[in-house]
Amino acid sequence: MIEAKNLTKRFGKQLVFKDVNFTINDGDFISLIGPNGSGKTTLVRIMMGLEKKTSGELKMNHKRIGYVPQFRNIDLDYPLNIEQFVRLNLKFTLSPKRRKADNELIKTILTKTKLTQLKDRPLGLASGGEKQKAYLAQALLNDPKILILDESTASLDVEVKMQLMDLVAELNQKYNLTVIFITHDYE
Repeated sequence: MIEAKNLTKRFGKQLVFKDVNFTINDGDFISLIGPNGSGKTTLVRIMMGLEKKTSGELKMNHKRIGYVPQFRNIDLDYPLNIEQFVRLNLKFTLSPKRRKADNELIKTILTKTKLTQLKDRPLGLASGGEKQKAYLAQALLNDPKILILDESTASLDVEVKMQLMDLVAELNQKYNLTVIFITHDYE
């Protein structure tokens, strides 16, 4: 569960938001909708511990958070394929037992995110939707209890948006994953 009471954030004299109150229960799928510049990402950064609140309370029962950003600039000649990119979130180990477990985890995550057939595709040559699925897979690697998608469908066409959101909804229902979807797109 996540609970905010009278949460306020200022940058110097600039008020970003004031007296925000909400409760998000485990397993909820919520959308945080607002125009650009309204403080959505700032709120997420506070929840992730990357930004300090000015005042108020924020209680979070879970500390494992998966984060899927809006977009990353990946060059066409980016040297990693999708599987290698997802693996970047694993801790390096020389232990054969741990490596075997990591390989099984990667297989499971690629299956969950429907990337098994695409795992060898260079990330730089992947479509926008395939890249977003790779970011999602990377975010799921450490078994988060909360998944935050920050404008993660902004640059995708309608059909790909729906596919990605259907996948996230499936993960939400199947694994009781709390999902916070941030967008400025009311549609």
